Amino acid sequence: MHEMSLAEGILQTIEDAAGKEKFNKVLAVWLEIGRLSSVETQAMAFCFDAVTRGSVAEGAQLHIVDVAGAGWCMECAKSVEMAEVFAACPHCGGYQLQVTAGTEMRIKELEVS
Repeated sequence: MHEMSLAEGILQTIEDAAGKEKFNKVLAVWLEIGRLSSVETQAMAFCFDAVTRGSVAEGAQLHIVDVAGAGWCMECAKSVEMAEVFAACPHCGGYQLQVTAGTEMRIKELEVS
């Protein structure tokens, strides 16, 4: 389950920010996760809860923001929505798609006190 190591990385980023910005408690975290990122959102929520115990983020609400997948078709020169990394272009049926969005995972916002 790679979500555990991702959640640990998120916590490290939060703790680094707490040290720099001098906050004691994280109340909420908004996390953007792309549909093409191979991150299971339910597993991420479970892992986030587990790794934040005893930290500045213990008990913080996790809000997961879904980021749609998108790509550029090199055959028909169109931007297309993508549900899977290796899907065919919905316009021309070609497989020469370059992913342009949906693989990211980032902390978008923190609510702190």
